[in-house]
Formats: sequence, structure tokens, C-alpha cells
Amino acid sequence: MPCFSSQLTARIEELDLRLDTVKMMNDENVRLLLAALKEISDNQQLQLALQREQCSLVQRQAERHEMIQDRAENIQAKSAQIMAVARRTLFVILPIVTLLILYVSWLLFRY
Repeated sequence: MPCFSSQLTARIEELDLRLDTVKMMNDENVRLLLAALKEISDNQQLQLALQREQCSLVQRQAERHEMIQDRAENIQAKSAQIMAVARRTLFVILPIVTLLILYVSWLLFRY
């Protein structure tokens, strides 16, 4: 426990020195301190405004991404429908074309 009490005593002395320093501040130091605090506050407000702007930008980008994603999904769905129609059409047309080729070949080679 002696180590803890010596640390505590050292800490109290340090705080007393700080208190004496604060008491010794003159008006010029107070004015400088207040100016620095105001500048810090102004910079914080500026940073908060920039963060709000960036958040709104990110939100707009997310909405745009979602819109583009929906559009891409719609295009893929339409292309799938077109491919399905093309397959069905090919299934019907290919045998007809094959029969026509066979018929024309038969007509040509019959004589």
C-alpha cells in the first residue's frame, strides 16, 4: 500500500500545480485560450457539416446503386424471356427448315 499512497500524493501535488497555473493565468492568456477553444469549436462544426454532406452523398450513391441494380435485374429478366421465346421458336422452326432442305434436295436429285 505504500506505493499507492505515494502515487496518490504525487497526483495530488500535480493537480495542485495545475491549479496554481490556472490561478496565475492573466487576461491575455484567458483571451488566447478562449480564442483557441472557439477555433476548435468552429472547426468541429465545419467537420460535422462535412460529415453530414458526405453522409448525404453516400446515401444518394446507395440509392443510385439500388436503382441501377433494379434496372439490371429487369434487363436480365427481359433477356431471359427473349431467350425462352427464341428456344421455343427454334424448336418449332428447325424441324420445318430441315424438312424444307430435305424437300429441296429431293427435288434437285430426283431427276
